[in-house]
Amino acid sequence: MAVIALIAPSLRPAKELDTVMLDALLQEPKAYKNEFKNLKPKNDLVIPQANQPQPLMLIRVLLESNTKQATIGAEGPWQLQSKAGLLWREGNGIAAISCVNQQLQLLNSNAPDELWLRPTSTGIANLNSSNYRGELRLFCNQNGLVVVNHIPLEQYIASVVGAEMPSYWPDEALRAQAVAARSYALAHMARPADTDWNLGATTRWQVYQGLASETGPARAAADFTRGLVLSYQGGIVESLYAADKAISHEAHGHLGASMSQHGARSLAQKGYRFTQILAYYYRGATLARLKKSA
Repeated sequence: MAVIALIAPSLRPAKELDTVMLDALLQEPKAYKNEFKNLKPKNDLVIPQANQPQPLMLIRVLLESNTKQATIGAEGPWQLQSKAGLLWREGNGIAAISCVNQQLQLLNSNAPDELWLRPTSTGIANLNSSNYRGELRLFCNQNGLVVVNHIPLEQYIASVVGAEMPSYWPDEALRAQAVAARSYALAHMARPADTDWNLGATTRWQVYQGLASETGPARAAADFTRGLVLSYQGGIVESLYAADKAISHEAHGHLGASMSQHGARSLAQKGYRFTQILAYYYRGATLARLKKSA
């Protein structure tokens, strides 16, 4: 049996995550009727019933750091607001922002210490010619400009699935990827990499490319598995994965359970549903569903 890396319920994150994160798992999912009767018996995971409304959860993704300047904007009009939510500037199109002596500057004018770029019509922000849903938080530190994307979790998952796995792969493989990506994200929401962001957008974490990787099949996989995460004894499984078994073993073998993405594709092609793929790679884990927090 593989060892499961998890975030135990006793590890309490920042206050705003207490009820939203670690109390957001269903402990005992109810059984469901197996729709794949013709498949040979395999280990499977039970899907909890969706009997409660889904919470809106925002994840904070680091998009830029250690740089002196960037371009920002939106599809349509946008606002730049202060940390307190007060309007500082309005605009349309693209603007240059930079850090000079740890001071934000927009178009060579001094700005507040922290700004929030909020699209006012389409909800799509732009950073260095790339589009992202949600909002962008901008501030300076000793190394330069920092840009963090605050985005609803399910929209983030759709982008990650499209970036991490080819969208022409079988639906069941994409669904397994969505659950693994969501569990990994939840683990880093409970245990953030930094006080200002949960995780990065590169292969060091899991790849996130905003709208560029948000394909139709990726959105469908995220929506089909909405709210489902891997759990172990009430904790969140840090569901690691890699391209194939060799890379998975080399990169993650010492950390716990890990899914081979090419292996997931192969299993899906053999008729495995996503719950069976997850059961194969994350042995001992169960499925839990995010619920409305108190």
